[in-house]
Amino acid sequence: MRADRLLSLLLLLQSRGRMTAQALAEQLEVSERTIYRDIEALSFAGIPLYTFCWVI
Repeated sequence: MRADRLLSLLLLLQSRGRMTAQALAEQLEVSERTIYRDIEALSFAGIPLYTFCWVI
């Protein structure tokens, strides 16, 4: 269920601090794209999340 995953995502970030999308995806057993969609949904709901994009 998506609501459970969103809560798990928030709890992981709260307990561990910074995590990559890849690490979150592995932990929650979903794709990285799903993590990006979930972060977008949380941000849209007013939960402040900060993301970084490194371009090399």
